Amino acid sequence: MTTELNIPRPENEPALNYAPGSAEREELLKKLEELKGLAADIPLMIGGKEVRTGKTAPIIIPHDNKRTLGVFHKAGAAEVQLAIDAANAARAGWARTPWRERAAVFQKAAELLAGPWRSTLVAATMLGQSKTPHQAETDAACELADHYRFNPYYLDRLYAQQPPSPAGEKNSLEYRPMEGFILALTPFNFTAIAGNLPAAPALMGNTVIWKPAPGAILSGYYLMKLWQAAGLPDGVINMVPGPGGEVGAHAIDSPDLAGVHFTGTTPVFNSIWTSIARNLYKYKDYPRIVGETGGKGFIFAHASCDPEALKTAIIRGAYEYQGQKCSAASRAYIPRSLWNGIKDELISQINGIKMGPCEDFSCFMNAVIDKTAYDSIKGYLSLVKSSADAKILAGGGCDETLGYFIKPTLIETSNPQFKTMCEEIFGPVMTVFVYEDARFGETLKICDETSPYALTGAVFARDKDAVREASDRLADAAGNFYINDKPTGAVVDRQPFGGGRSSGTNDKVGWQHNLLRWASARTIKENLAPPTDYRYPYMSEK
Repeated sequence: MTTELNIPRPENEPALNYAPGSAEREELLKKLEELKGLAADIPLMIGGKEVRTGKTAPIIIPHDNKRTLGVFHKAGAAEVQLAIDAANAARAGWARTPWRERAAVFQKAAELLAGPWRSTLVAATMLGQSKTPHQAETDAACELADHYRFNPYYLDRLYAQQPPSPAGEKNSLEYRPMEGFILALTPFNFTAIAGNLPAAPALMGNTVIWKPAPGAILSGYYLMKLWQAAGLPDGVINMVPGPGGEVGAHAIDSPDLAGVHFTGTTPVFNSIWTSIARNLYKYKDYPRIVGETGGKGFIFAHASCDPEALKTAIIRGAYEYQGQKCSAASRAYIPRSLWNGIKDELISQINGIKMGPCEDFSCFMNAVIDKTAYDSIKGYLSLVKSSADAKILAGGGCDETLGYFIKPTLIETSNPQFKTMCEEIFGPVMTVFVYEDARFGETLKICDETSPYALTGAVFARDKDAVREASDRLADAAGNFYINDKPTGAVVDRQPFGGGRSSGTNDKVGWQHNLLRWASARTIKENLAPPTDYRYPYMSEK
């Protein structure tokens, strides 16, 4: 087995800027109009075939909630079993496919995505998930192409790390797929997550049952078409959208379940883990459980920090994509001396943020994903309005007349344990706790102990001792820690992503660690000079 690296380290896909007059801008505008006029009828995709159940749900445009992009068909237990059967049927052939051939499928998908498929995936993400061109471009084009290029590179590195073979024997290590299928459960907020969670196990030779979120069905359908165009064999990835209680429960109840690749809420992940534990007696192996769940990203400022950088980080970290990122900044700790100097300008900048439909390229923000999210976020804002411990300084308005719009909101609280400082809101809401400058260390402890999550966090300081102290005290508070930068926007291969505590299993998507979770390693020893006598030298009398 070769131990030489054959795949050079890829370059991260550069983002297009969609500036006025650019060719990419014109192409994207045309694609947006094309997709809006399709009246899509999106089926399940099982064993390479389109399956329509007749049980449909509308694909609502979040920023234009009286208009739909079409409908999608929902799977039930019967369709999930069809998908399991298709995955099992495809497993043997796919597992025997040399890994470089499997990798070539996703490498081709990256080239298609960066080229002719780019505007389709970006436009589908903008319309279905209400993203600006910049947010959709960095997600559906750049990050996903990075996954498809870097994952083969990581696998090449894994195979290059082989055990030694001294004289007389030959040793090797190979990575087999798991014995069964992988269940991939993906969220609405990132097309790159939806595209990578099924693909990473598939690269390792596994077959996959994939349940995309209802809010990302349009982009999910085009992901299936992208994989087909790249040459992915039928049945390797099977798309079965539908109610989690039916799709997930039936898959988890199958004795063929080999693992779960999940991104979503912490309560759902906890329930999945519990269900798997109850079923351990029926599985062939212990299922691999990989999850990236909730977050309560923080920004912790020291008095020495750059005020302008801090304001920008708060706005971008908290309000880009309407705060619908598990990495989003949603709580900030700011010393009083600094707060007094930035408060008014920060409020002014937040109030000046333009929000509207994704087709209006001048908007910084669009709508939250659906009515359920809108009502949940609105409930938090109502709580603040009736509380004596907190007050709204900017935003706070909600309007669902045309779309699910929530204004970027800035809250100040006198209570570091206030509800909006502790709970994941998943919306454009930032809460600030102002601390006395002399209580820097004490407030770091509060930050560490306030939230059950430990996904992302940032410290802003020019004082190196302050940075060092914050890094030490917040070592367990964030799996992705940033210094003088917003706690969002992790890039594949540069900042492997994941967190601990209630934020997940920290298996670092965008790095080789994640791939190892989808393989069962086998050690192979070949004896080149096998012994022909059972007796050892010590047994001789002379």
